[in-house]
Amino acid sequence: MMLYNKVSVVMLTIMMTAIFSEASAQENKATQEVEIATKALINAMLKPNSQQLNQLASDKLSYGHSSGRIETKEDFVHTLVSGASVFEEIEITDQTVDVQDRTAIVRHTLSARTNDPGKGVANIRLGILLTWVKATDGWQLLARQAFKL
Repeated sequence: MMLYNKVSVVMLTIMMTAIFSEASAQENKATQEVEIATKALINAMLKPNSQQLNQLASDKLSYGHSSGRIETKEDFVHTLVSGASVFEEIEITDQTVDVQDRTAIVRHTLSARTNDPGKGVANIRLGILLTWVKATDGWQLLARQAFKL
């Protein structure tokens, strides 16, 4: 009976390790997918492309600026594609990604050089909070909030 209990404990340990390893692997995959989506967003902001911006952004996007201005998906895409907002360089640092089920929160510091028409070149440094949701065709940006550092 004692041998049976030891075998049962060993088998249970192996099964639990396998389950936790699989869950960890899935979480790592999701984290990597969100990191890729975040990089794609940055690239689309540097070289605005309406098709890519529309694919990355949820139809329910709430895009908050550090000034307090809030944009919809349509506003966000138009602002970049029309050239009303121009990013010449963007550097992301101190990024963290937390995934839970089909939702991810990304935090990072954004340092950028902008050159908006009528405003000229400016250097900005902002804290950014992104909320991504897993859609049928990939991760989509649901919300973004910038804040002054």
